[in-house]
Amino acid sequence: MSATGLDVRHFTHANLPEIRQTLIDVHADAYADEMDDEFNQRFPWFVDHWGGLPGYSCVIAFDGDKAVGFAYGAPAVPGREWWREHIDPAPAKDLTFSYSELAVIPTWRKKGVAERLTRTLLEKRDEDLVVLLVDPDHPRVQALYESWGFRKVGKRQPFPDSPVYAVMLAELPLP
Repeated sequence: MSATGLDVRHFTHANLPEIRQTLIDVHADAYADEMDDEFNQRFPWFVDHWGGLPGYSCVIAFDGDKAVGFAYGAPAVPGREWWREHIDPAPAKDLTFSYSELAVIPTWRKKGVAERLTRTLLEKRDEDLVVLLVDPDHPRVQALYESWGFRKVGKRQPFPDSPVYAVMLAELPLP
């Protein structure tokens, strides 16, 4: 099994009704050991929130007709780049893609799927930068993003019941 043999398909806001359950199912499989956490249980709300944003972009990797991973996000609202508070001076170019979610089911981890999904999602973006949040309790995940060109610029807790995440930023295109 390798990521190169997967069929990675692009989806937009218009496709949300057809992909919504797929995203929820993959997330539940990817986080099966953590689904007792109320924050993880709210994932369907995040799918609807992000999928409802203009410019929403999603990629899903399929092994035949089985979805094995996904990545999605949407452009940040110009002038509301919240990550700027973490960098002084902030970059002059600031059009930002907010990379919201990446999930790969356990049997497909460590096979290059996460990188393929990330690069496919971000490869044709018009934005200058990409921002994401990563749970610092998963240092290998943070190191993986760093290997793709992201750097930690701060910390943020977006919801009272969420972890305090590492804020990571990268220039587009990724190296």
